[in-house]
Amino acid sequence: MTALSLTQASAILQAALAASRQAGHKPMAVVVLDDAGHLKAAQREDGASMFRVDIATGKAWAAIGMGASSRTLAQRAKDNPNFFVALASTAQGRFLPQTGAVLILDADGAVLGAVGASGGSGDDDEAICITGVRAAGLRHA
Repeated sequence: MTALSLTQASAILQAALAASRQAGHKPMAVVVLDDAGHLKAAQREDGASMFRVDIATGKAWAAIGMGASSRTLAQRAKDNPNFFVALASTAQGRFLPQTGAVLILDADGAVLGAVGASGGSGDDDEAICITGVRAAGLRHA
């Protein structure tokens, strides 16, 4: 397995933000984390609120921590709210199971990291993340 490179993380960011602008979304933040949940790259567009980076990070961090997209985690949280409240508490608030982040996979399906976005609806956030991952020549889950 290879590690997620800064070049790949930057390509994901650029393509995701370009997709957001093309779709006419409000100013966004996009965050890319490595497979251990550490920051690889982040950008917050001019005019995006101060919370955007933290929210995008929380979505991506949850995806890495649980090995699933934040959409999947949001559904699991509905089905088992007490467990997910405990997870958020254990993670000192960094765990955000809300739609808007996907895992980044290599060609063999190994997890390289996650990308999260904040600024639009969860569906919009997720869509720009997927666009970014695909533009970097990687897969998502």
